[in-house]
Order: sequence, then C-alpha cells, then structure tokens
Amino acid sequence: MQIPILNGIYTDENSDYRTSYPRNMIPVPKSQGISAGYLRPADGIVSNGTGPGVGRGGRNWSDVCYRVMGAKLVSIDAAGTVTTIGDVGGSGQVSMDNSFTHLAVATSGSLYLYDGTTLQQNTDTDLGVVVDVIWIDGYFMTTDGENLIVTELNNPFSVNPLKYGSSEVDPDPVKALIEINNEVHAINRYTIEAFDNIGGSGFPFQRIDGAQISRGTIGTHACCAFLDNIAFLGSGRNESIAVYLGGSGKSVKISTREIDQIIETYTEEELAAVVFESRIDKGHQHLYVRFPDVTWVYDNAASAVVGEPVWFSLDSGISDDFSEYRAKNLVYCYGKWLIEDPQSSANGYLTNTVASHWGEDVSCEFGTQILYNEGRGAIIHELELVGLSGRAVIDEDPTIWTSYSTDGETWSTEKPIKAGKQGQRNKRLVWLQQGTIDHWRIQRFRCLSDSMLSVSRLEARLEPLAW
Repeated sequence: MQIPILNGIYTDENSDYRTSYPRNMIPVPKSQGISAGYLRPADGIVSNGTGPGVGRGGRNWSDVCYRVMGAKLVSIDAAGTVTTIGDVGGSGQVSMDNSFTHLAVATSGSLYLYDGTTLQQNTDTDLGVVVDVIWIDGYFMTTDGENLIVTELNNPFSVNPLKYGSSEVDPDPVKALIEINNEVHAINRYTIEAFDNIGGSGFPFQRIDGAQISRGTIGTHACCAFLDNIAFLGSGRNESIAVYLGGSGKSVKISTREIDQIIETYTEEELAAVVFESRIDKGHQHLYVRFPDVTWVYDNAASAVVGEPVWFSLDSGISDDFSEYRAKNLVYCYGKWLIEDPQSSANGYLTNTVASHWGEDVSCEFGTQILYNEGRGAIIHELELVGLSGRAVIDEDPTIWTSYSTDGETWSTEKPIKAGKQGQRNKRLVWLQQGTIDHWRIQRFRCLSDSMLSVSRLEARLEPLAW
C-alpha cells in the first residue's frame, strides 16, 4: 500500500490531531509516474564573504546588491566583495526602497538617502520618526505610525507639513507601507487602506473607496508584497492572529489550523518582530514567515495545484529542536539569491548543489499519515522509500532513520539504513521486519542534508491480522 508523505500527523497532550510539515524538504506537486508529488531537499547555503556586521536588510538597486550590515550601508559585487559606503546607525531590521536617483534606508526612526556617491540623512524636522519608507510616483513616502508623509518632488530631503496625509478609517496605528500596482497601501494594525495619486497642492494621494481591508499587520516587517497581493501576519479586531493574503478589499486566510496553533505559542512582542519575505523561483511561489526559532514557508503555486495550503519549515538545526534559519534578507542579484546570516557578519547565496548551511549539515524530516487497518492490525513485513538516491555529497556515506509512534506523542527507537553513496542510484531504501500494527501507527523519517535525498513515495508491504 502507498502511504502519503507530503504531510504527516502527530498528536498533542490536548487530545488533538496535529499536522507535521516537512522540515528542510520542499513538497513538489509533480507527477513522475511514481506518485503525484515528491519531497526534495531545500536549497543549501554557501558563503561568499563577510561584511562589517550582522545583516539587517538588502535591496537590488541598478543591478547592484546593497545591504545594511551592522551600522553600515554596503554594496556587494558579484564576487562577494563588500564595499562600505557609510554609517546609517541603528539596529534591527531596516526598510529599503529606491527611486531613479536615490536608495532610501529607514533605520531606527531615521531616513538615509544614497545617490550613488553621497550618503546623507534626511534631517528635516517635519519628517518625524520614520517607521517605514516606500517610493512611489516621484515621492518618498514614510509613516511615523500616525501620518503618511511625503518628501517634495524636487527635493527628497525636504518635507512640507501641509502635505501630511492620514489613514483614518480606524484609529489604529500605521505599521507599514507597501506599494502595489502603483498604489500605496497603508498597513495598519487592524485595517489596510489603499491610496491613489491624484496630485494637487496638498497631500497628493486619495483613499480608494472599496479597497479597504478589515484586517491588518502586527509588525512593520510582518508583511510584504506577494504576487500582487499583500501577505501579512495579523488580524482584525477581536480576532486571533493568522497569515493572510489581502487585495481588492478582501483578505484570504492561508495559514492552516496547524500554523495558527504554532502562532499561538509566541508572544505578541515576538510576533511583532516576525519578518516576511517573498521568493518566486523555478515554478515555486514561496512566502517566508520568519519566526525567532524557525521559518515557515507557504508555496502558493503548490497550494493551487493540490487545492489546500502547502507549508513546510526551514531551519539550520541538526537536533530534534528547531533553530533559526540562517538565510535572511533574500535579494535576487547577479543571477542568484543572495542572503545574509542573521547570526554573524557572513554573506552567502542559496544553491541546489548542496543542502548544507554554511558548510554544516542540517536535519531533514518528514512524516506520514496514520497507518490504520480498520482496527484489525497488521504485520509490517517491509517499508520502502522510493525516490532519488545516489546523489549524496561526495565521500559521504549517509544514513536515513525511521521511527514510529502508536499514540502520536512518543516515538520508538530509530532504525537506520544507509541512504546511498554518490553514484549508488539504484540503491533501494528498505526496512524489513518492522513489527506489527495493533491499532494504528505513524511513521517518521529523518536524514541529514548530506544525503541529498528526494522522496516520491512510501510503500508498505502489510499482512493483515485475521480475527
């Protein structure tokens, strides 16, 4: 019998069935004759240099990668060479956008502008505290959490206080600004409002009637543009926090019950520090939701194929516990996805030639649905994972382990087999004499990134126990 592997099941102490999503393995809904989909290793991380501090954000401007690392604005060339441009100060995640002539950096309440030669702070007192910044129609627009503030068309260092705007449908603070399809979206805590440029002598943007969304984001960076929509972590008033896609006056929840339950384990302060990122690459449409200890990824393209939300997790740990995913602030430049290490001053890029992170192996896991023989039990003569073996890292002899649970909480001792060295492409991954199913059973599998293993199917050879 074939057992589904794209999502697994486990239970918790609250008598609830929970979903286990693949860890460091990406679900791909592609029929290959073996199954309707498979799991492949998530991209690895390769180092290509260091900067003056921990990365805080990045942007591709005029085909050059710019980042804020520590307190410095830097540029990084195709070879990974870092050039320090100047000091922007501050700490924590930054916002970056650009016009034709300037790169803008919003950092710790201040706004810096770089014209390719000179880095200068906007010190106009009418600017106020800068929470976020975007560029649209010749204006840099910022928010101080209450007002929408634009710089002058002919001088990005000048602000006219008579041209302040506001997002007033609900008295909730403005958390972020996003530009989509040449419209400004003020992302508030409980609402989202859209504005269009109408010109005039005052604030040049006017609210678009009918485009308001009655949900908003919990944090400045807990939202991003995603496929011409707004992806955000947040809620409406008197609602629990979840992940949504919003646009055209509507919002659609994309977090599953499992993701919602995971969200509930964090404090509001931790959720406010979540960072959203978007990566559209090789047929995938990935939304990265970066929590403090793990990154959850939603694949919109895969979800459309299978008809339900597809999620998986990324982290850089090797133990059973999650750890922070050490690839942050993705910037597509020089033909690859450049990233920063949130735990050091290292820069790197993503690659599918390895699955390790910064030269270290990480753990890959996936589980199954419940094996149930209508309560009659069964003998498990054989379990076989069908997939692509023999792609392991050269000179490595990787292992894959399996364990099982009969209650969804406690697990048996892991049983190992070899996963196949480089070139052993006909290696079959088979476990023999795997005991019995008395009532029901869940199977779980674990390997390290050095195996470079893709899995299409789990096949079980069972002998029903007659009553």
